[in-house]
Amino acid sequence: MALLEVRNVGKSFGTLRALDGIDVTVEPGTFHGLIGPNGSGKSTLLKAIAGAHFPDSGSIIFNGRDITAATPYERSRAGLSLKFQITAVLPELSVYDNVLLALQSGESLWSLLRSRSRKILHGDIMTALDRFRLADRADDLAGELSHGQQQWLEIAMALAPRPRLLLLDEPTGGMSPEERRVTGELLQPIRSHCALVIVEHDLDFIKDICDHLTVLDQGKVLDDGTVAQIAQSRRVQEVYTSRV
Repeated sequence: MALLEVRNVGKSFGTLRALDGIDVTVEPGTFHGLIGPNGSGKSTLLKAIAGAHFPDSGSIIFNGRDITAATPYERSRAGLSLKFQITAVLPELSVYDNVLLALQSGESLWSLLRSRSRKILHGDIMTALDRFRLADRADDLAGELSHGQQQWLEIAMALAPRPRLLLLDEPTGGMSPEERRVTGELLQPIRSHCALVIVEHDLDFIKDICDHLTVLDQGKVLDDGTVAQIAQSRRVQEVYTSRV
């Protein structure tokens, strides 16, 4: 069974048809890239999957459940996590406490009032930080991290609750070439428990880490297939490469 099924999804903003009958299928344990020229609908589709936008038509099925009208909170509870393009760490809190809050978001109010979770979650927090090369910065303020490290921290926060699907919107924006390379390495191990849908303008990065690509153009699916298939697609070569 597919982990995510987007079926005939449409979304308009006034007279602008941002998404027009989009179909996308994501299998468990795969990395799925969304690419296309600026304004093609990539980020709008990602937000529709996450619940930041509700589609005007079509359906979104996640892990066998229709989440088309579900709130972002309900989608998170179901095992979906999102990292937006703009970094949203809490700069005045420590790196450690940023991950702690991400884990506590799934706890009950009673558990939080008893204030016992910090000790209980310590191992999970340090594992998350170690995975993204931030364990030695645990006590530093998040605002003191470099831009690339803040991006890694936010990905660590998004993965801390162990979602089934992670949505990433341009995670390597503003990173150096070396930071982009490391980001790809750091993401690879999550395949064992989490699929990935990623929007990214760095084509070399997305081709290196993804199994499958969906190419959008003017709110529609231009082509869909493996990285090798998309690389040979004449439609993609004619439309995408001339506009990106």
